[in-house]
Amino acid sequence: MAKTKRKCGVLLPVASLPSRYGIGSFSKEAYEFVDFLAAGGQSYWQILPLGQTGYGDSPYQSFSTFAGNPYFIDLDALVDAGYLNSSDLEGVDFGSDPEKIDYEKEYTNRYPILKKAYENSPFALNPKEAWKSEAYDADRAAFESFIEKNTYWLPDYALYSAVKAAQGGRAYIEWDEDIRLRKPEAMKAYAEKYADEVRSVEFQQFLFVQQWLALKKYANEKGIEIIGDIPIYVAFDSADTWSHPELFEFDEKGYPTVVAGCPPDGFSATGQLWGNPIYRWSYHKQTGYDWWVRRIANCFKLYDVVRIDHFRGFDEYWAIPYGDKTAENGEWRPGPGFELFQTIREKLGKKNIIAEDLGFLTPSVIRLVKKTGYPGMKVLQFAFDSREDSDYLPHNYPVNCVVYTGTHDNETMRGWYDHVNRKDRKFAKEYVGVRSEETAAWSFIRAAFASVAATAIIPMQDYLNLGDEARINTPSTLGGNWEWRMLPGADSSELSGKILRLSQVFGRTSTK
Repeated sequence: MAKTKRKCGVLLPVASLPSRYGIGSFSKEAYEFVDFLAAGGQSYWQILPLGQTGYGDSPYQSFSTFAGNPYFIDLDALVDAGYLNSSDLEGVDFGSDPEKIDYEKEYTNRYPILKKAYENSPFALNPKEAWKSEAYDADRAAFESFIEKNTYWLPDYALYSAVKAAQGGRAYIEWDEDIRLRKPEAMKAYAEKYADEVRSVEFQQFLFVQQWLALKKYANEKGIEIIGDIPIYVAFDSADTWSHPELFEFDEKGYPTVVAGCPPDGFSATGQLWGNPIYRWSYHKQTGYDWWVRRIANCFKLYDVVRIDHFRGFDEYWAIPYGDKTAENGEWRPGPGFELFQTIREKLGKKNIIAEDLGFLTPSVIRLVKKTGYPGMKVLQFAFDSREDSDYLPHNYPVNCVVYTGTHDNETMRGWYDHVNRKDRKFAKEYVGVRSEETAAWSFIRAAFASVAATAIIPMQDYLNLGDEARINTPSTLGGNWEWRMLPGADSSELSGKILRLSQVFGRTSTK
């Protein structure tokens, strides 16, 4: 039997990269981070969803499951291309704290800059004289080709974005009925009225894909694969729900009949009310899961490996009546099960997918994950309940899994160790061999690397030994999430050397 190749990687959202413009992007700092990963003997860079963030700034509540986040477009590259002048970026307030993202300032200041770049480019609906030259015909042809290849989502997303902007950001469910329900005459009138705005949005998506694929190519050539992340659900206010209401449990007026969440448990007496619309799985089945196949295919254009969030929702999901204030009155309903993943494999071939199988798992969920063959996730922070022998303890791992010290939804490892109760800390300290409180995070990293798990992924904050000031997200809270950024120079050669040595000791890199 062939021996499983042991690998490792780092979890760092693109937004958390340092940059001059308030949020991480596909800039030189991203390329430098790839160099850091390669020097550290890593095989993977895991990121969070790349979609355009909506309310609450969460990448798991995006305005489109297909569109990319315009915040990630490298503005310096637009200066190099001649679409902007360096003076256009001088004095713009993107926030003053290098460790925090100010989303309000990003929203207020970045979109006008991107619109200016569009207007001064060969792709404008009415380009300036300097851009009409035949020298730009190849660029225009590439742009038109991009639009044509993405007709199944791009025109709808661009019109949705243009109308939404014109409506002051209001959710589409609050738009006038003619455009909300996509009546043909309204669609035609709005498309004509906002033609320039629509093309500007298409321009942003063109830039996003061009820049991201260039960065991904650079990473792949350095031996680094990208692990992307796909939320199971889409946001209620999204181009997906507006353009394809038939895919969801909506009534004839376009309102959800049920929404997603989690039932009450020991952590929440009223459960979790996420509010995402739920799929009309019977319709998806009738179409041969066409939308899902397109969605997954699009992911594998952008990533090498895909982590599917909330995997248990494909086995069964908690459906809550729309309008309820809590999740208490929901009910379990069956999901599509193995048939969906069998269809994806038949249509797309074997793909590298990670199942986010955290939380309470029923026997049927466990069977589904096993049947797909996808590796599940093991999180060290969940392991050290001193009252029981947990499946998250490394000595209980199967080889076919991905171990993390923590995820974007957890405390940092140092934060967890500082705050965990005394009994569990004592057990954890004995189990991983913590020698010093100051270096405790590295002891947990070492335990993850030493495990039999085929892959170990460590959040960058844990390598930097940061506390909960660097936490990415606290579930079920609003405000203060998704903001953390790595300081410039934190991804140092000294740190990559330390990571490389650890990777070598535990056979997780081909570098000797």
